[in-house]
Amino acid sequence: MTSSFSGWGSGLLGVLIFSGSLPATRVAVGGLDPLFLTSARAVLAAALALLLLALFKEKQPSRADLNSLVIVAFGVVIGFPLFTALALQHITAAHSIVFIGLLPLATAAFGVLRGGERPAGLFWVFSVLGSAAVVGFALSQSADASLIGDGLMVAAILACGLGYAEGAQLSRQLGGWQVISWALVLSLPFMAVLAALSWPATLSGLSFQVWLSLGYVSVFSMLVGFVFWYRGLALGGTAGVGQLQLLQPFFGLILAAVLLAEPIASSMIRVTIFVVICVAGAKRFS
Repeated sequence: MTSSFSGWGSGLLGVLIFSGSLPATRVAVGGLDPLFLTSARAVLAAALALLLLALFKEKQPSRADLNSLVIVAFGVVIGFPLFTALALQHITAAHSIVFIGLLPLATAAFGVLRGGERPAGLFWVFSVLGSAAVVGFALSQSADASLIGDGLMVAAILACGLGYAEGAQLSRQLGGWQVISWALVLSLPFMAVLAALSWPATLSGLSFQVWLSLGYVSVFSMLVGFVFWYRGLALGGTAGVGQLQLLQPFFGLILAAVLLAEPIASSMIRVTIFVVICVAGAKRFS
């Protein structure tokens, strides 16, 4: 019971950190090419990961772990950042909330396929209701639409769900921060080459907001958030703790209200309460 509670608390911290990822990415692609942004954030995060691994003298993962690390690297180091960066050239950050609402279902589904988890039937009922509420709210808040952008976001959600589920399983053996650190290190050669090939003609003239956003997605979205997130998934279960992602769009809107002075509609409060109930129900039957 204590382990499960700790897992949900750690997962919630991860979700709070991830809530700023899409808004920060939206700002960053305003001044940086998506390919360079994706590779640069991975290279910066990998440098920090190497420092942590050396500082704590972590042992290298076994050969048996490499396949899982490749999946994690593809899903959360390459796939999700790249697909979202490309998508946010066509759609707004607000519109992307539609798809983040589907991430818990994707994570739970891959948790069943890759981790052998078997949540009760009512878990899926609460999961679908919560996802539908998030998607419905997001659609009501944004009229933006783009077939290309939407397709890229679907690809991002599938990649991220797979990376989350695979990383959760591996975290039980290696530890949460070790999994994302080794995944970053594994992808470093490829991402370094990509960064060099996509290096912009000049970096002068970039606004402070772009640099700040690059720093956020590199340090927090790419590394720190995963320390808490993978630990939460490992302790509390991929399917159950994954439902906390239903709250991520609303945390993002709250950040927008605080930082950008955007109003919070009463409908957001009502939907948030409903989603919290769905998360509680999913936790009960996970």
